[in-house]
Amino acid sequence: MSYGDDYDDTRARGVPAGTRTRLPEQREPATRRQPASTGRGLAAVIGVVVLLLGAIVFANQTRDEGNGGGGGGSSETDGGGDRAQPTAPSGQPPVDTSTNGIPVGHPQTEQGAQSAAANYAVALGGTEMFDPTRRPTIVDTVYAPEVAAAQAAEYERTYSDPDFLTRIGLTEAGAAPAGTTFVARVNPVGTNTVQYEGDTARVAVWYSTLFGLAGADSRNPVTEGWYTTTYDLVWVEGDWKITAFDEQEGPAPVGRDQRASTAEEMADAVEQFGGFTYAR
Repeated sequence: MSYGDDYDDTRARGVPAGTRTRLPEQREPATRRQPASTGRGLAAVIGVVVLLLGAIVFANQTRDEGNGGGGGGSSETDGGGDRAQPTAPSGQPPVDTSTNGIPVGHPQTEQGAQSAAANYAVALGGTEMFDPTRRPTIVDTVYAPEVAAAQAAEYERTYSDPDFLTRIGLTEAGAAPAGTTFVARVNPVGTNTVQYEGDTARVAVWYSTLFGLAGADSRNPVTEGWYTTTYDLVWVEGDWKITAFDEQEGPAPVGRDQRASTAEEMADAVEQFGGFTYAR
């Protein structure tokens, strides 16, 4: 994820999506019906039993067919990218190593490429990318060696631009003004393998973002945005690395009517809740 020259500080605006529990709507009591005759009641029971037995047989046949293919739980694709690939637990252990605070050592599999893309999206969309001392290290960690230097120069040009930093409310050093907390966080929702060929992969990551300044006098409050970034990855030096990417907006859900949190609540939440290591 990159906040480039065309960054619009309104693009991430929206009502934070949340979860709430709604009680079932109250309905008028149904008109009481006369009891059915014994014969009709018995016929209804027999019909239900027959339907249940049929459903059980069908479910067993479907399960047997799914297991008969050997490795029915595999999510490997033929590179076409047309088949649905829901992001779900696979039983594969997550990565257990990191470099410069970024998960590394992803396996050379389709799921490994998906995990790498999600973890790299988090690293490239975080606050440390605005720190001139941390930015080059992040780029060197997630990009392939042949493109890392050029990408580092591009990020440096963008993230050190005084006009850009002013628009998003940061100081020329990329820091939050006194009394505010800078929030930049990417939260992956799911991944999709567009193409996979063993040592190269193209993976799309759908995610939400939190971006802005939490503070009583902030003119750039923390807002939510939704984006999809597609990464071109190559297997090199024992891990997946980025060679290129492109980003587009959405898909974005309809905002809910929740009360927006205060600046203090948002700043406290960012400090209290950490991020995740993403692995399938």
